[in-house]
Amino acid sequence: MTQNRVQIVILCEDLQQQVFAYHFLKKRGFNINPKNVTIRTSPTGKGAGEQFVRKHYAAEVKEYRRKNYRSGMLVVLIDADTETVRATLKELDNALIENSQELRKPDEKIAIFVPKRNIETWIHYLRTGEVVEEEEAEKSKYPKFPKNEAICKPGVEQLANQCSQGSLDENAPPSLQAACEELQRILPLLE
Repeated sequence: MTQNRVQIVILCEDLQQQVFAYHFLKKRGFNINPKNVTIRTSPTGKGAGEQFVRKHYAAEVKEYRRKNYRSGMLVVLIDADTETVRATLKELDNALIENSQELRKPDEKIAIFVPKRNIETWIHYLRTGEVVEEEEAEKSKYPKFPKNEAICKPGVEQLANQCSQGSLDENAPPSLQAACEELQRILPLLE
C-alpha cells in the first residue's frame, strides 16, 4: 500500500488537539494533506469537547470499518479530565457496545490518545521538561494557547522523535507514555 493513499480521520475535542495530532502525524512520517485527512472537531461553544468525541466515536468507528479498514486510520484524542485514562477508554468501549459494535480489535488502525486532565498537560511537559501533575492538576494549572495553538509544534517534534526511537523520558506523564504505545496501532500504515 502506498502511504499516499492512507485515509486519516482525526476526531478530537478542539483546535489545540487538532494541531497537536496533525503535526505529530506529519512528523512521524504520514503524508498529511487535505485530500487524505478529515478532521472532526467539536464546534466552539457547542458543549464539552469530550462529550462531542464520545458522541461521535461509535459512528466514526463504524465508518472506518465500512470504508477505511485496509487503507486508513482513525485517530482519536479525548481528554481524561478528572477520570483515569482507563475509565475514559472504557467509556469509548461502552459507546461501541451501545451502538451494537464490537470493541476495538488489536489489528484495527484506531489509535486513541488520552491526555490526563487535558492536552495542555502534555504541552507543558514537552515545552519545559518539568514533571507534570496529571492526577492533582487543576483544570487551569497548565495554560491554554488560544490563537497560538502552533506553540506545541517544537514539543511535538521532540515527542515524535522520542516515540520513534523508543526513548521517551522516564519522567514523561504516564498518559503520554501510553500514547506512545498506542501509536504502534497505526505505524504499520507507514510500511
